[in-house]
Amino acid sequence: MPNRDAFSSYHPVINFMYFALVLVFSMFFMHPVSLLISLAGAIAYHLYLNGRKALRFQLLFLLPMALMAALINPAFNHEGATLLAYLPSGNPLTLESIAYGFAAAAMLAAVVLWFSCYTAVMTSDKFVYLFGRVIPALSLVLSMTLRFVPKFKAQIQVVSEAQRCVGRDVSNGSVLQRLRNGITILSIMVTWALENAIETADSMKSRGYGLPGRTAFSIYRFDSRDKAALAWLLFCGFFILCGWMAGGLSYRYYPTMKGAALTPMTISFQLVYLALCLTPVLVDRWADWSWRKLEKAEGQTCARA
Repeated sequence: MPNRDAFSSYHPVINFMYFALVLVFSMFFMHPVSLLISLAGAIAYHLYLNGRKALRFQLLFLLPMALMAALINPAFNHEGATLLAYLPSGNPLTLESIAYGFAAAAMLAAVVLWFSCYTAVMTSDKFVYLFGRVIPALSLVLSMTLRFVPKFKAQIQVVSEAQRCVGRDVSNGSVLQRLRNGITILSIMVTWALENAIETADSMKSRGYGLPGRTAFSIYRFDSRDKAALAWLLFCGFFILCGWMAGGLSYRYYPTMKGAALTPMTISFQLVYLALCLTPVLVDRWADWSWRKLEKAEGQTCARA
C-alpha cells in the first residue's frame, strides 16, 4: 500500500528543483559509487511511494531491462585493455566493456525510477503552476503528455472490458477476428485521445488559460519549511557540482578503469550526494515518526482522561 508522501507537500519549486538535480546528476555521473547511490535512492523512494506495486514493477520490468542493457554492451563493444575471453564470433570480451555495461544499466534503471517518482510527485497542476505564465502553451502540452499515459492505460481497460462484454475482445474468435478486434479497440482509443485533447484545449481556453493576470488553480505558499529545503538543495547542488568540476566524481572505463583517488574530500562528495538522493525518504520517515509520536501522545492523554 502506498505511504503518505510528506515530500510532495513541499512547494512545487522544491519538488521540481530536487528532481532536476538528481536526474541531471544520475545521467552525467558515471562513477560506480555515484551510480549505486542514485539507484539506491531511487529504489527507496519508489518503494515508499508505490509500495508492493513498485516492487512488482522493479522485478518484472526494470530488472530484465537493466540486465539486457548490461549484456548488450560487451556483446557489441570490445574496447578495453583487460582481455577475459573471445566470443564465438571471434571478438574479444573485456572486463572494461562488462563494467561499463553494468554502469549503463544502473544509470538507465536509476533514471527510469526517478522519472517514475517525478510523475507521482510533480502533478499537472504543479507543473502548470510553475510554467503556466512563462510558457503557457508548452506547459499545457507537457502536462497533458505526462498525464496521458496513465489516462490512456485506464481508458483502454474500460474499452477492452466493454468490447469483451459484446464478444469483440482480442481474446475472442480466430486469429483474424482477434486482429480485427484489436484494430477496432485501437481505433476507438485514437478517437478518444484526439477528442480528449480537443476538449482539454477548449476547456483551458474557456477558462482564460494563458491570459495576462490569470491566477493558478492551486495556490502554494513558500513557507519557512520550503526555505530550509531550498537552502539544503542549493548547498547539495553547489557542493556536488564543485566536486564534479574538481574531478572528485570522475571515473573512466576505457581503456582501463580508473577513478578519482580515495580521499576525505572525494568521500565527502559522495556522502553529500547520498544525503541528496535520500532526502525525500528521510523527510517522509521523519514525518511518519512525528505522526506516530503525536498519535501516541494523544492516546496517552485520552487514557488519562
